[in-house]
Amino acid sequence: MVNRAVRGVLSIVGGAIGISLVFLFLKTMEFNPNYSILLTIILYVGGCLLGAALFHISGAKLLSFLWDILLHIERTLQNKTSYEILSGSIGLIVGLIIANLISLPIIPVPIIGTVLAIIANVIMGYLGVSIGLKKKDELGESLLFFRKGIIKRSNSPNISSGSQPKILDTSVIIDGRIADICKTGFIEGPLVIPTFVLTELQHIADSSDSLKRNRGRRGLDILNMIQKELTIPVQILDKDFDKVTEVDSKLLKLAEYMNGKVITNDYNLNKVASFQGVPVLNINELANAVKPVVLPGEEMTVHVVKDGKENGQGIAYLDDGTMIVVDGGKRHMGESIGVLVTSILQTPAGRMIFAKPKYEIEKAV
Repeated sequence: MVNRAVRGVLSIVGGAIGISLVFLFLKTMEFNPNYSILLTIILYVGGCLLGAALFHISGAKLLSFLWDILLHIERTLQNKTSYEILSGSIGLIVGLIIANLISLPIIPVPIIGTVLAIIANVIMGYLGVSIGLKKKDELGESLLFFRKGIIKRSNSPNISSGSQPKILDTSVIIDGRIADICKTGFIEGPLVIPTFVLTELQHIADSSDSLKRNRGRRGLDILNMIQKELTIPVQILDKDFDKVTEVDSKLLKLAEYMNGKVITNDYNLNKVASFQGVPVLNINELANAVKPVVLPGEEMTVHVVKDGKENGQGIAYLDDGTMIVVDGGKRHMGESIGVLVTSILQTPAGRMIFAKPKYEIEKAV
């Protein structure tokens, strides 16, 4: 029933187009209908019937073609972010405005003028969308600059233009140190917790492995503490990227979408983010940065707790967890001894200090 109705409408449209084409033809040929009224009627009726028949016959294929186009547009828009859709829409509007300005002197040209105007609108509309999507970052910077200008002129004390959203990943939530860092006030909000991170935390908390289950529950406890006890704003964001399966990839796309930063302690995620140009705040790097500075030649007292990998080595730790490798310290297992720092090795995983017992150096001297 619906198909018949649609094809009926298409037949009417086809008939109207046929009549219009006959009218344009007669006008172009400067045909005087008063000379042959019967011929004029035959041409109009023939054009109407021909247009209606063509549209009626090709109606099913035309509808299928239009439906496929609409589905393709819908799928394309679903894979785009709101920011990309906005950029493309602005480009489309600008392109159509330019096309219509160009078409003004062309439209009066008989027959071909209308065709050229339609072609100009299609081409300029496509170019506008394409350029808008490619220049989305520059457009975003311009909008951000404009927004900052408005905020600056408004003199409103409740609006902050300098803070970027900080997106938490699963590892940093489970780690737990983010809550203590937020308490110190060194991180400004808002903190953003995506729903796909919450889902991953829930799966970990429901794991059959007791270690994973405890880690997941610890992460959920940390989130509750951040949301209830801290004054920093926390936002649960229900934004997902259906075509992306990896949580880390979703985090990076979300950071690009929100113009925010990812907070993590995952070394691999840090490397991938740096490669893609996404800002990252690494908790481990922060911890290494605030560790006390130790220089070669400095003396300290350490407690040797275990033997090292190499023969005769002993391992000790500072209060902040920095590992100290004591050459010849194996014989002092369980003892506190004075050592002299010989060298320091900085690695992505942390800092290692190499030392020798102080008495051995004094004997050598």
